[in-house]
Amino acid sequence: MEKRELELYVHIPFCVKKCAYCDFLSAPAGEREIRAYTDALIREIRARGENHKDYRVRTVFLGGGTPSVLSGEDAARIFRALKKSFDIAENPEITLEVNPGTVTEEKTAAWKNAGINRISIGLQSVNDRELKMLGRIHTFREFLNTWKLVRRAGFNNVSIDLISAIPGQTVQSWERTLRTVAELGPEHISAYSLIIEEGTPFYTLYGDGKEKAGDSSFPLLPDEDEDREIYQRTASVLNEYGYHRYEISNYAREGYECRHNLGYWERKEYLGLGLGASSLIRECRFHNTADMEKYMHVYGSGGKAAEGKKNSASSCMKTEGQNSTLEEIEKLSVEDQMEEFMFLGLRKTAGISPEDFRRSFDRNIMDVYGEKLIKLEKQGLIRNSGARIRLTERGTDISNYVFSEFIF
Repeated sequence: MEKRELELYVHIPFCVKKCAYCDFLSAPAGEREIRAYTDALIREIRARGENHKDYRVRTVFLGGGTPSVLSGEDAARIFRALKKSFDIAENPEITLEVNPGTVTEEKTAAWKNAGINRISIGLQSVNDRELKMLGRIHTFREFLNTWKLVRRAGFNNVSIDLISAIPGQTVQSWERTLRTVAELGPEHISAYSLIIEEGTPFYTLYGDGKEKAGDSSFPLLPDEDEDREIYQRTASVLNEYGYHRYEISNYAREGYECRHNLGYWERKEYLGLGLGASSLIRECRFHNTADMEKYMHVYGSGGKAAEGKKNSASSCMKTEGQNSTLEEIEKLSVEDQMEEFMFLGLRKTAGISPEDFRRSFDRNIMDVYGEKLIKLEKQGLIRNSGARIRLTERGTDISNYVFSEFIF
């Protein structure tokens, strides 16, 4: 029997210091806590691998948090467990997120030996003032040291993450960041616009329309016109350097698009491992608990590492008893699946295929969404060639509005 394709996401919930804008599941921790979590994670990998023998893994993404806070040996232990527990395809994409200030020559050698073949570096800005504003632990010079270590270790598929619309940022400072990074020649660049999330220090300063007066400590956010120009300059500048946009916020040299993230937007099945990690398996969505105590109770030393059994009534992973970390298990309806097909697929510049929609749902896309598609095309927000449906440049600018049209 042919195996199903699977992506793996592994969450490392630790960092050196929480950034001012970050609402991810992460926090600082000591060596003992990190080692205990690594041990528990490996137990989960072994337990969950037993229940996914009918899958072949095509991509692995170790994210966080800051996975590069792990020692080289702990990172290697995790990947050894993954290779023993899961069927890994030939030529997989295996990504590790790293932050400047946490990378050493010893670690890069361990990553290379473990089979990691893609590195994603969180830079965010080349401007030290902007980095300090974000609460980053590093300077641009420290990033350059990390860049050199990664390249010297032989990694030839490297992504750099950037953030725009930082308080006090101008179009000119953003363009300097873009050009400085592009001239280094990474294979991939992610350029995200800052989102003010509840529960973060930035929300206290800038949430709910609040803004400080714009002094040196709390500069103003870019206004709407600056934000739009920053966004528009991104594609044009990176295009000059040979990067094409393949998703709203992601740019790559030809052949270096992130296969793992493309899988999310194309609704491939993925399994999340580690604290709070989310999954999509056989049209069921669920996630691991975000409660470290509960996670360690199940997978820590002395815990009973066990994944829930499949429930024949719902075809979903079903938690049984108190020894499961899985939560919010939801069987997606066909309507849910169609919605996701539309608003996730339209994130890609390649857009979506009506033929793929028909194959997936045995429905004509115009029978389901014809009225909305016609309206959006008249508004100049999408382009429908018959073979592909894509966002226009204007549609990309207000993509959240377009996506909302496909929610039943």
